[in-house]
Amino acid sequence: MNSDDEDDIMQPERLPIYRKGKEIFDMVSKITALIPENDEYLMDIKACMLCDAAQLTVKVAGAEAAELYDLKMENAAIIRKAARDLMVQQHSLDMFGFEYVEYYQIVRDLIDEYRLLFIDWVAGFDKWDYIIDRWGLFNPPGIGPFDKDPDDNIPFHGFEEDPEE
Repeated sequence: MNSDDEDDIMQPERLPIYRKGKEIFDMVSKITALIPENDEYLMDIKACMLCDAAQLTVKVAGAEAAELYDLKMENAAIIRKAARDLMVQQHSLDMFGFEYVEYYQIVRDLIDEYRLLFIDWVAGFDKWDYIIDRWGLFNPPGIGPFDKDPDDNIPFHGFEEDPEE
């Protein structure tokens, strides 16, 4: 890949939503580092929290690499679920006696900031760059799972053999 191609590829690390996701992951890492390693329940919660926090950047990168609307929306749905799961983990930490549960409000505040960036990010998805999602979950507005595919009208007669062979 030459440098011109590299310039054309979106670098998700430059997006505000990606940077906020990284900030959330870093904060979750710092808070979960305070969990005692001998507490099996809290260690399980820690693993879930780190996984959810990682999704906030990984799936942004995946969505940015995808061009199709349905793939972007699928990644967005996974991000939303991970963020919502992170929001409620404060209750799990509290329930299992995490000593520093009050610090988790920092994460919840960061997730609320992330949510606002998420709304703008999703609004920027190209609704015209899609294939019909036959499951009906991630179609652009106005497109249904039983709609006729506009690409069906494009005749395709196969690839011609190379005449030089």
